Amino acid sequence: MIWLSEKIEFPPYELATDDGLLALGGDLSVERLVYAYQHGIFPWFNEGEPIVWYSPWERMVLFPEEVKISKSMKQVLRKGGFTITENKAFDEVIFNCRHINRFDQLGTWITDEMEDAYINLHDKGYAKSIEVWMDDKLVAGLYGVDLGNGVFCGESMFSKVSNMSKVTFTHLAQKGGYKLIDCQVYNDHLASLGAREIPREEFLKWL
Repeated sequence: MIWLSEKIEFPPYELATDDGLLALGGDLSVERLVYAYQHGIFPWFNEGEPIVWYSPWERMVLFPEEVKISKSMKQVLRKGGFTITENKAFDEVIFNCRHINRFDQLGTWITDEMEDAYINLHDKGYAKSIEVWMDDKLVAGLYGVDLGNGVFCGESMFSKVSNMSKVTFTHLAQKGGYKLIDCQVYNDHLASLGAREIPREEFLKWL
């Protein structure tokens, strides 16, 4: 396994393990994170672990024109009763993504270090949030990295009200103006919304 030095660089993609693990160590500075995302690499690790960097062989992505909106979801969108904003409450969104109770997970990968790093990215103009409000209360949101290249690199989302996370995702796909939404790794929920896996080589061409 390759440990990163202070120099901002990563080993060749071909050295990634079968599950996409590419390197360990380094830091979560704005410069390193921007460089990583520009090259299809992202950090993902748990509290107490070294920083782990991934570049999966298969990348889960959504082409916005392929987003799937069910009949029931169309009814939710038509009914309304919510307000959608962008970059109004980034800190609150990442806080909720970190602390929301997820029944399918043992904990969260958003550590103190990760939370601070992405807030810093947002302050520098490299990260974005989408919020959903009901009665002036934040009920759902998502955040990710936007480097201005037409690709949105999604990181996490949360919802306190049924279907509202789908509202944020649908808004991102339909109103975000992106050519591609990076969902990183496969999960059934994203697949149900139209996301699919493509080879890493194809994904890198979009960056």
